Amino acid sequence: MALSPQWLDELRTRITLSALIQRTVKLQRAGNEWKACCPFHDEKTPSFYVNDGKGFYHCFGCEAHGDAIRWLTENQGLAFMDAVKELAVQAGMELPAPDPAYAARAEQRATLHDVTGAAQDWFRATLHSPSGAKARDYLKTRGIDAPLIDHFGFGFAPDSRDALGKALSQFDEHLLIEAGMRVAAEEREPYDRFRGRLMLPIHDVRGRIIAFGGRILDPDSTAPKYLNSPDTPVFDKGRTLFNLHRAGPVARKAGRLVVVEGYMDVVALAKAGIEEAVAPMGTALTEQQMNLLWRLVDKPIVCFDGDAAGRRAAMRAIARALPLLQPGRSLEIVRLPAGLDPDDLVRREGKAAMEKLLATPKSMLETIWEHEREALPLDSPEEKAGLKARLLAQVDTIVDSDIRALYRRDLLDRFSAFAFPKRAPFQRGNVISFSEGKRRLRETFDANGTRRQQHQFRRLGAALAFGFLVRPDKLFQFDEELLCLGERHIDPRLALIINALNLGEAASTLDLAASICREGLALPNRHEFDDLPFPFTSLGGEEDRALGSLARGVRLYAGLPELREAFARANRRLEAEQTDSAWEEQERLRTRLQEWESSLRSLAAA
Repeated sequence: MALSPQWLDELRTRITLSALIQRTVKLQRAGNEWKACCPFHDEKTPSFYVNDGKGFYHCFGCEAHGDAIRWLTENQGLAFMDAVKELAVQAGMELPAPDPAYAARAEQRATLHDVTGAAQDWFRATLHSPSGAKARDYLKTRGIDAPLIDHFGFGFAPDSRDALGKALSQFDEHLLIEAGMRVAAEEREPYDRFRGRLMLPIHDVRGRIIAFGGRILDPDSTAPKYLNSPDTPVFDKGRTLFNLHRAGPVARKAGRLVVVEGYMDVVALAKAGIEEAVAPMGTALTEQQMNLLWRLVDKPIVCFDGDAAGRRAAMRAIARALPLLQPGRSLEIVRLPAGLDPDDLVRREGKAAMEKLLATPKSMLETIWEHEREALPLDSPEEKAGLKARLLAQVDTIVDSDIRALYRRDLLDRFSAFAFPKRAPFQRGNVISFSEGKRRLRETFDANGTRRQQHQFRRLGAALAFGFLVRPDKLFQFDEELLCLGERHIDPRLALIINALNLGEAASTLDLAASICREGLALPNRHEFDDLPFPFTSLGGEEDRALGSLARGVRLYAGLPELREAFARANRRLEAEQTDSAWEEQERLRTRLQEWESSLRSLAAA
């Protein structure tokens, strides 16, 4: 069927848009237009306007905009062709002639709708017959009363191989099989698909019955607990959501749509007064089902059972949703208490407990983080690296580049905070004066040390403070090395600079300089290290060379105090023992000190 732009324009001109919208929205005349509180979002003063002359509606609050066709697809949840057909009937227009194959398929679908409608009438009648007593007792134990039974259309399929076939004998056998009501069998007669089951009809978005779901009533049966109709020309379980035709209008008004695992969860929520709930057909949410949800609300709430299977189902839904995310469009996740489903929760604790959970859902990002963090042990570096790899693997499936970048940034921040927890910051009272720093250096460089090493060490600390003062954005590249420096031997100005890193705060040169001056310390300047012209103290030149020398300088600065203390211990041991091993240890450490001086000279000359 070809719908030309000219034919669609004619259809729009024949429809009075305000009359169409007034069926579900109370409009008030406003000059040449109509106005109302917007049906697409909550508001107290009208910002939704309908213009019959121009043939469109527009909301100045949420920017909802469209024509008659879009009104039926967005507000009523109809598919495009279904909306066109409904408007064509109202406008008295004939649809363009379909090709013969399309006409045959349309006639077939109409006939199958007749089959499923007749089957529903029989299931409902059987529920209220003597053979339906067991099903009625089950409904009673679940607290499902007569109004709720009628609302959802509960029925009963007796435990018989041919009861339905006989009841629907007006239809050819092949139609009953094609509609999924009977099953063809080799070398024997076809038999009823649903036997000994409580029945629930499944509708399309227009409210037509297209399939059924059945719950087994015999607790000792080895048959599946729930059984759905197979895919047919009118039913595709991956493109259908149970109760969507009822929940859609309610969700539009409430701005909330809840996705639960099963039919009975939907029924339980409706009984509690939460009518905007739907359920997939016993499988994980598909991409097509998510698009149906997003046509109604921007952030459907996925609320699966609190057991391990429910958590896995939620994660499968997230995995399917990640590639489909768009700005403002996502899923929200509710984790129920362990071992409970929505039906259990509302029966035990009432509607308020469920509403409390629905009011505080978690984002997809938060759920991904919690799931992956709890999935495996995280005791070793390798296991922590595995967590990072799993997080990034999920992020990489996001197609939208902006959303992917934001997910990556947030999850890596969480990972860094978990894997590299902050050390206790250098407190104000821990900052040492220059005189105290010199005294401590003299303790480190005792009688066995050299004034040259003490001088070089002090100059290197001043140079590093200067290097990071003019390059504050490079602090985070050396977080591991810098945060390992102890307080005892550190230049007090460098301690203040590292404190900004330790607190995780972005700082500019001006910020760091102000922090140093507030402590009454002099800013580092070139005369303090003029005999050691390191590349990282130069404000010009090649930046990669400067950063490389900065990393080497940090390693040298951090390593010398420990090396000096080890050398002092070796000297004391030699004085006490006078053994060959003590002498060899002293010589080894003396050589390492000489190598340190050589490395420092090499760095300065680089």
